[in-house]
Amino acid sequence: MHTGDPNLDREYEMKAHVMQQIPDPVVKYIRSFHHAVCNADIYEIENLYENGWNQLSERHYTSESWPNPESIRDLIGEDTTFLILYKELYFRHIYAKSQGGPTQDERLCSYYNYCDLFNHILSAKGPVTLELPNQWLYDIIDEFIYQFQTYTQYKCKLVKKTSEEIEILRNNPKIWNIHSVLNVLHSLVEKSNINEQLKAYNEGKNQQEISEIAGEFGRCSLYKMLGYFSLIGLLRLHSLLGDYHLALSVLEHININKGSNVYSRVPECQMTTYYYVGFAYMMMHKYQDAINTFSSILTYIQRSKNTMQRSSQYKSDMMNKKTDQMLHLLALCQSFYPVRIDELLVQTMKERVPADRLQRLQKGDKQALEEIFTYGCPKFLSPVAPNFDAVHQNSHKEPTNHQCKVFLEDVDQQIQLPIIRSYLKLYSTMPVAKLSAFLDLKEEEFIPQLMCLKTKMMNARSSGDEEDSLEVDFYIDEDMIHIANTKIERGYADYFIKQISKFDELNRHAASLK
Repeated sequence: MHTGDPNLDREYEMKAHVMQQIPDPVVKYIRSFHHAVCNADIYEIENLYENGWNQLSERHYTSESWPNPESIRDLIGEDTTFLILYKELYFRHIYAKSQGGPTQDERLCSYYNYCDLFNHILSAKGPVTLELPNQWLYDIIDEFIYQFQTYTQYKCKLVKKTSEEIEILRNNPKIWNIHSVLNVLHSLVEKSNINEQLKAYNEGKNQQEISEIAGEFGRCSLYKMLGYFSLIGLLRLHSLLGDYHLALSVLEHININKGSNVYSRVPECQMTTYYYVGFAYMMMHKYQDAINTFSSILTYIQRSKNTMQRSSQYKSDMMNKKTDQMLHLLALCQSFYPVRIDELLVQTMKERVPADRLQRLQKGDKQALEEIFTYGCPKFLSPVAPNFDAVHQNSHKEPTNHQCKVFLEDVDQQIQLPIIRSYLKLYSTMPVAKLSAFLDLKEEEFIPQLMCLKTKMMNARSSGDEEDSLEVDFYIDEDMIHIANTKIERGYADYFIKQISKFDELNRHAASLK
C-alpha cells in the first residue's frame, strides 16, 4: 500500500518488515491474549499465561527476547494497560533467559514499567477494571522483589563496570531503592485492607462483615490478592535484610498451618512462605518451630509431587532448589535440636544432602556448618548503596558473609553441646564432677556449658508442652545431674505394615502385567 507520502510509506514498510519477523503463532497469541484481558476472561488469561507463553518461549525464544513492546503496539493499538502487562512478561523473560543477565538499560526500563503498573493500580480513584489470575498476581510481586534483589547485587559488583555505568548508578539513587520497594508493598497492603480482612476472618466474622471491612478496593479480587501477596513479599524482603522479628510480625494475621490459606492455591507462594518463616525461626534460635515449619512443607511436597508440577522448567528448577535448601536447613536445625521427624523425610534428606556433609555436621565440624548454611540461606541484601569510588571491589557477598558470621558465632557457644548431650543419653543420674572430667573441663568451666545447653533447649522449644519431643532432658539438684531420656521409640510395626502394603501393591502390579 502506498500513500504518496514518502515518509508515511517508509514508516509503513518498516512496520510491515517488523511484522514479518514475528512468527504467525506469536501474532495470533498476542491478539488472543489482548482480547482475553480486554474481556476479563480469567480462565482464558490463565491458560494463555500459564501454558501459551511458556510453550511459545520454548519454541521461538529460548535464547532471545520476545518482540519489542513497540512492535506489539502495532498489533493491539494504544492499549496502555495491556502494553504494561506485556512489558512485565517481556522483561521477566529477559531476566530468566539472557546470558550474563539483562543490560543496565533493561534493568532501568523494567523498573520504570513496574512504576507505571503500580501507579496505575494505586493512583486510581476507584478499583481498576482488570482481572488477572492469582498465579500471575503472585508472580508480579515475586518478580518485583527478585529484580530489586538482583539490581542491589548488580550495583555492588563494580570490578567489571565501565566508568559510564558507575556514573549512571551514582546519579540514579532512587532506581530500585529499598524505600520505593517497601512503599509499593505497604501501599498495596493498606489499599486492600488485607490485614483487617484477615483479622476479621480469624475472629469468625461472616462474609458480609468482612466485605464491609474490606472497603471498595479490598472487595476487588485484584487488590485483595495483591495485598495478600505483598505480605508474603514483605516477609521475604525483611528476611533478606536480616530483620527476622519484623519479617515474622508481618504475618501476624496469617496462620500458615491452616490448610485453607490463599497461598496454597499458588505453589510458589506456599513454598516461599514456609522457607522464609522457617529460616527466620532458625536465625532466632527457635529450632523446634523451624523444624516444624520445614517438616510440614517438605512432607507436603513429597505427597503432592504430581499436583505441584509447574508449566515451565524455570519454575520447576526454582522449586527443586528451594526444596534442597530447606532439606539442608532442616539438617542444620536437627544438629542443634535433635527431635524425631518423619522417616520418609529422613530418607529424603540422606538422598539430597551429601553424605559426607551430614557426617561432618553430626561431628560438629564448623566447615560443614558454614557450607550448609551458605547453601541453604537466601542471598542477603544491604539497604545501603555501595561505595562507588571503590571500583576494584565487589561487595555483593558482604551481607551474606555477615549473616553467616553471626550464625557461626552462636555455633561457637554451643560447639560442646552435642558431646554433652551424647553423654547425658547414657545415664539417668550423674555427678557434675564426673561429666566435667569426661570432657577434660574444670567444674567451674563445665557448669556454664551445662547451663548453656539448658538455655538453648528452652529457647529452641516452640512451647512448654513440647518438652517430650526432645531426645533428652535434665535438671541439676545440688551436685547431681538427673537425666530423663524422652526419645520416642521408632514404630517398627508401622514400618513393617507400610512395607507389606508396598509389597502387596507390587505383586498386584506384576500379576496385572502377565
